Amino acid sequence: MKLLRYGPKGQEKPGCLDAEGRVRDLSGHVDDIAGAALLPDSIAGLKSLDVASLPIVEGRPQVDLRLGPCVGQTGKFVCIGLNYADHAAESGLEVPPEPVIFNKWTSAIVGPDDDVIIPRDSKKTDWEVELGVVIGKGGSYIAESDAMGHVAGFCVINDVSEREFQIERAGTWDKGKGCDTFGPTGPWLVTPDEVGDYDALSMWLEVDGTRYQNGSTATMVFKIPHLISYCSRFMSLQSGDIISTGTPPGVGMGMKPPTYLSGGETMRLGIEKLGIQTQTVRTLTQ
Repeated sequence: MKLLRYGPKGQEKPGCLDAEGRVRDLSGHVDDIAGAALLPDSIAGLKSLDVASLPIVEGRPQVDLRLGPCVGQTGKFVCIGLNYADHAAESGLEVPPEPVIFNKWTSAIVGPDDDVIIPRDSKKTDWEVELGVVIGKGGSYIAESDAMGHVAGFCVINDVSEREFQIERAGTWDKGKGCDTFGPTGPWLVTPDEVGDYDALSMWLEVDGTRYQNGSTATMVFKIPHLISYCSRFMSLQSGDIISTGTPPGVGMGMKPPTYLSGGETMRLGIEKLGIQTQTVRTLTQ
C-alpha cells in the first residue's frame, strides 16, 4: 500500500494511492499518517480497506495536488553516514567499523516536491538520495531478527547537506544536515509487502537533467535490520521516527572538481518502487 499526505503545508490530510495513480482520502479511517496509525494493527486495517470505495481527491498527485511529507509528527530523524562502500571511497574515508549516527532536525522535513532553500552563508550545498525507513512499532534494544516487524514502510529522502557547515566548521555534522527544507520526504510511504527485496533497489539523482547518482541499496555496508537494532541501543525508537540509511556515490562533494548547488537548479531523484521527488533549489533572496 502507498500511504501519503496531501494538501497545503501544515494542513495535510491522510490518503493513499490507488491502482490508477489517483489519491483516495483516508480521513474517515485515520487522522493522519502518523503515530498510532503506523502501528502494525492499524496498517493491517488500512490494507484491508476497499481502496476503490474511498473518496477520490481532486487533482493529480505531484502535478496539481501537493503532497506533504509522507509521515507526520516525526519525533526523530536519524541518519546514517558513510553506509555505502562506494560513497565512502569517493569521500576519501574508510568504511566505519560501526554505523555513523547523526541527526536531521525535524524542522528540515518538507514535502517531496517542495522547494529546497540554500541557507544564508552557504558555499557547499549538496544532494544525497537515500532510502528512508519509517518506524511503526516502537521499541528499545530491538533484536536484529525482529527488526523488520518494527517497520511501517519505506520512502525516498533527499538528505540535502551543507558540506562546509558539516565538515569544515567546529562541531558535529548535524548543523550541516538539518537546515530548513533539507529533508524532502516522500512522495509516499510504501509498506514492506509492496517493496519486496529492499536490499536491491535502484536509486538515482539528477540535477538539471544530469545524472550524478546511480546506485543500489545492494552496496549498503550495514543492512536495515542491523541499523534498526543498532539505533535502538542508543535511543528508543517510536512510531513515525525516520531512519535515513545513507547514500550511494555521486554527491557533489565527490565530483572533480566538486559541484554544489547555487540556486535555480532542479533536483530530481527516485528509488525503485518508492516514487520520484522533484525540487527547485532557491536562495533566501529568490
